[in-house]
Amino acid sequence: MNTDQPQVANKPPKPISGTKRMIMAKAADLFAEKGFSAVGTTEVGEVVGLGKGALYYHIGSKGDLLYVIMTDYMATLIESGRAIVQDTTDTRERIEQLSRSFMETMFSNRSAMTVCFREIHSLNIDLQENVVQLHGDYQEIWEKTFEEGAKRGECRSVNRIECKALLGMYFYSFLWVKTNGSATGEEISDNFAGIVLDAVGIGR
Repeated sequence: MNTDQPQVANKPPKPISGTKRMIMAKAADLFAEKGFSAVGTTEVGEVVGLGKGALYYHIGSKGDLLYVIMTDYMATLIESGRAIVQDTTDTRERIEQLSRSFMETMFSNRSAMTVCFREIHSLNIDLQENVVQLHGDYQEIWEKTFEEGAKRGECRSVNRIECKALLGMYFYSFLWVKTNGSATGEEISDNFAGIVLDAVGIGR
């Protein structure tokens, strides 16, 4: 059995300590730069300033660490998206807020998104399916926004393929958006929201 993989696919999430979040951020940078398989726990420990025992206390295993890196930012997106849908009725406002939420998350988790894109194959199949399910849960938030907007006559009907295409614009933005560039996350999110608004017939 591979002991470097999380052993329970659907174990309940535990609160993430400040120390673990620091480890996650630095490990995500390493994994994004060098690749998951090329980075050992010794190197992670050196970067975060922890010995092997202390490191494993916080992360469980390198596989656990990879999984939580891939899923934590998605949980943030889903939580934020569901709150937006619950608190906001107007379709335009929902799209603008969802766009803003995504860009804020991407700017804060670019390495984690890179790792998820490149390294999902490093997880066992059950955990891969969990990650895919989280992306599906997030897509449902946008689908609900378009569906409810169409019912109210605020936008045109949007099918699943179109929704996937629009979300692809967001999810692949980490490949080219410069988080230290001249355009701010707010400016980029406003531009992306404008593209979505045009695509669903609301207009900017």
